[in-house]
Parts: sequence; structure tokens; C-alpha cells
Amino acid sequence: MIRCKHIDRLCALAMALALILTGLLFFGEALGLRPASAAPEYASRLFDGSRVHTVDLRVEDWAQFLVDAPEEEYVPCTVVIDEEEFCQVGLRAKGNNSRRLTEEYGLSRYSLKLEFDHYADGGNYHGLDKFSLDASFQDNSCLKTWLAYDMMEYMGVPAPLRSFVWVTVNGQPWGLFLAIEEPEEAFARRNFGADHGQLYKPDYISLSAENADVALRYVDDDPSSYPNLFENARFDVDTADQTRLIQALKTLDSGENLETAVNVDEVLRYFVVQVFVMNWDSYLGHTGHNYFLYEEDGVLSILPWDYNLAFGTYALGMTDPIRDPNVLLNWPINTPASGEVMRNRPLYHNLMKNDEYFARYRACFDQFLTEYLESGRCEAVIREAQALIAPYVEADPTAFCSYEDHRLAVDTLLEVCRLRAESVRGQLEGRYPSTLAQRAEHPNAGVEASHVDLRDLGDFEDLENAKERQDAAWRAVK
Repeated sequence: MIRCKHIDRLCALAMALALILTGLLFFGEALGLRPASAAPEYASRLFDGSRVHTVDLRVEDWAQFLVDAPEEEYVPCTVVIDEEEFCQVGLRAKGNNSRRLTEEYGLSRYSLKLEFDHYADGGNYHGLDKFSLDASFQDNSCLKTWLAYDMMEYMGVPAPLRSFVWVTVNGQPWGLFLAIEEPEEAFARRNFGADHGQLYKPDYISLSAENADVALRYVDDDPSSYPNLFENARFDVDTADQTRLIQALKTLDSGENLETAVNVDEVLRYFVVQVFVMNWDSYLGHTGHNYFLYEEDGVLSILPWDYNLAFGTYALGMTDPIRDPNVLLNWPINTPASGEVMRNRPLYHNLMKNDEYFARYRACFDQFLTEYLESGRCEAVIREAQALIAPYVEADPTAFCSYEDHRLAVDTLLEVCRLRAESVRGQLEGRYPSTLAQRAEHPNAGVEASHVDLRDLGDFEDLENAKERQDAAWRAVK
């Protein structure tokens, strides 16, 4: 028998401490404590953006991998990240038009995807299941995606983590890439907690098809009417998931009680950045894709993805693309697409038909301009990143452009942001047209931007000039 005159007090204290600990475990987030999933170890390792990281891809036959890259088939590789080795990692090329054009121009610098659990169940990089290596296709600045995600993050929209990495293949230099956290399980846990909702990457099978589901239009109550959604889910989908999502689309279609089906404030902030950066290879463009859709408890959010063709440089598949910087940098913020497109994009159109939400959208734009653009933050982000990556860009053996062209692209990107901010400020204040109809009536109104050549940000000519450089790089890989 334990003999102690204070035993009852000690037992009571132990029970009280146990109850407190249990309460912290259950209610920690409500009390302001960050869950472990919100600060995973990989975030402070690979995605420490204060330095350029190293990634060595050890592939048995790199030449054959490049031949087969357009098929997007995985091959096993060993990857060494900042001198830490991981075996049996799945590696494949990624991309849509960028992958197709890389092949068509006879180039070898593909964007890549690394999947740690493709061959080994439970494989991960310090909790991360997958990340991509973005090749900066048609982005001579190497900063368009980096900057767009920083803008989204600043505006409170969940965005992938990212960092610059120096990639080598079997020990030989391959180039500077942007590592990007892929929105899958680790991303969902980091942003939405262990009990997160469903995540989708809507995409079309054929651009010529109806693709109503990619546009987030309600069709009917039959899940088979939404193949581009449910077949592109990041997690297993059950009947309850289908029912919740379809009901949310139905509410969105009605235009009533939208806050029961849409995370309105966050979606408005997303569209502020999306419209500012003029990203038409997106939900607001002809294709209607390149975004992630998050659903939790029947409420929808739209998340950012793919910005290499942002800042007015989207011209793929267009027979007569708009090149005039006076048109692009003064693009209207209230109607950022034609009426035909807008009517088929209910997540934007139906929110903007609500006077209260429309006022919030413009207020968010004012905040974004004041705090991010006009405060000098944007220039600081661009210049700090430029200084960080400069020696790597200069030494890049597979770059799509010269180092001089890279420096010109960075200066051009900064000027684009400055002029775009000036135009949007004028639109908010009523001095410049803010709709396409107004723009048609006053085509010369807005900021003067004729000195800007948007092709300096990256164009097809760069692809033609990169082949010799990239051929020499892959021949050097053993």
C-alpha cells in the first residue's frame, strides 16, 4: 500500500493535468494553438524560400526518360534533396500545352512531378506526398508563378508552398526550377486540418466538349453528369460527397443564399488576384480550367494553380491573340471576359450580380492595391527573388532564354505590375473603363503602356532559340 498524506492531492492534480491536456488536444485550434498538420516539417525544409535548394534526380536512363516524357509515364528514381536521399520515388513529366510544345519544339526541359508514394506505400518527404518542379515555360522572369502565389497568400487564399531549386540529373547541372507543393493530402491537412473536405482538380477531356462541370455549372442531380469533377477528385469520392457538391452547384446556379454554398469572402479575394494578373488560361478564360476546387460541408472554395501564362501572356490556341499592352494592362476588372464566357462561369458571374458581394470585391481590390502594390511590397518581392536566383539563372544550362533576357523580363514584370495597378486604381475611381462595354466606347482611355513589350516575359521565339542549349545539356548527363 502506498502511504503518503498528500496522495489524494497528487492524484487530483494528475487528473486535472490530464483533463487540461485532453482539452488542449480536442480544442487547441479553437484556443489558437496550431495543429501539427498546419506546420508540417517539409514546410520548413524544402519550402524554406530564403535560399535556393538542391535536387539531384538519379535516373537510370535519362535519355530514354526524355524520349518517353510526353506520355507522362512514371519511372522510378532516387532523389537527393539538400543532400538527403529518397529511393523509389515516382518521376514523370507534367503539363498540358507546355508539355506538348516542349515536345513539338524538340526541347528537353519538361516540368516534372515527384510522387513519393507511387512505388512505396507511405513514402513521403517529411510528410509531403508529392511536389512538382516547374520549368518556367514561357516565363523568362522565372517569377510569374512565384509572384502570383505570393499575391494569393497575402490575400488569404490557400496557395501551394514553393521554393527555388537547383536541379541536377545524375550529378550534372540541369537548371533552376520552382518546386511547388502539389495540392493533395499533405496540402489539405496543412490548410484545412486532419478532418478536411474534398479536393478536386476539374479539367476537360476535350476542349470542344460542353464541359459544364469544369465551369461549375449545375446540370442535374445525376453524378454521371459531372465526370470532369468526380473523376478528377484527389481523394476517394462517395455518394455523400457527390450529393453535397451537386447541391452546392445547384445553389450557386440559383443565385440565392450563396453563402450557404460558397466561401464568398475567400472566393472574392481569389478573383481579385486572378483578374489583376490577367490569367486567361484559367476559370475566367476560354478553357475554364487550371484551378482546384475545395468542398467542405457543402461550401465551395476555388484555389490557385498554374500561372506561367499570366500577366497577359496567354496566346495558346488563339488565332489572333491580343498583344497590345494598352488593351491588356487596362483590361476591365468588372467584366474580365466576354458576356458569353461570364454567363458560363457562375462562380464569378453570380457573385458579381449580388450588389453586396460586388461591393466587397471592389473593396478587396482597393485593399490589394493599397497594401501589396502601392506600398512597395510587390517590388520588394520581385527584387528579393531576383537577387536570390540571379547566379543560378546565369548558370542554367537548359534555360529557355539568355541571362540578359531574364533580367529584361524581370524589369518588364515589375513595370507590368506597376501599370496594371495604376489602371485598376483608375477603374476603381471611375476614371478608366471597368467593363468591356465601357472599354469599347472609350478604347483609348487608361494608362499608356505602349512602351511595354509583353513578349519580353516569354514567347514562342524563345522556344526556337533554346534547342541547341538544351541538347547540349542532356548530352552531358551520364
